[in-house]
Amino acid sequence: MATIEQVERLREKANVSYDDAKTALDASGGDLLDAMIYLERMGKIEPPENNGTYSTVNQMPQEPEQKSQSEDYYRAGETFSGLMGRFFKWLGRIIAKGNKNTFEVTKNNQTLISLPVTVLVLLLLFAFWVVVPLIIIGLFFGCRYMFRGSDFEGTCVNKMMDSAANAAENLKKEINEDK
Repeated sequence: MATIEQVERLREKANVSYDDAKTALDASGGDLLDAMIYLERMGKIEPPENNGTYSTVNQMPQEPEQKSQSEDYYRAGETFSGLMGRFFKWLGRIIAKGNKNTFEVTKNNQTLISLPVTVLVLLLLFAFWVVVPLIIIGLFFGCRYMFRGSDFEGTCVNKMMDSAANAAENLKKEINEDK
């Protein structure tokens, strides 16, 4: 939390209101230089002329492997619409990946159902209590499940699906032998 002395010092240096100075110091963890940069990015102050620089006393050099905090400060002032725009772009990429990969149900090496992974996810979200029992029952009726597509090549997901199908087959054989 910023102290009154820090807020007053930033107000003198940047010629901004008390609220702007306090917000900038809170966003920058009390660092005066980072608060000045934050105010610049928010458009509250003009950048120094002739490529001038800001400096503070007692600033520790930053290690090269540490993440720059200025990116986080910039995002702290991001508008809601900007944040929603980034979210919908991310969601669009996820849906596009789900649409180019498929979930297949096979029995006796014949494909019974092939549907995009996006549809499977929606079914699991909205009809979980119907879909999961159907998938489990399908294992006992000899159905096998696999994911196909560029994002599932080289993954162990299909191996796990095969081992689940094999376990169901073994359990079915054990039950039939006990009768």
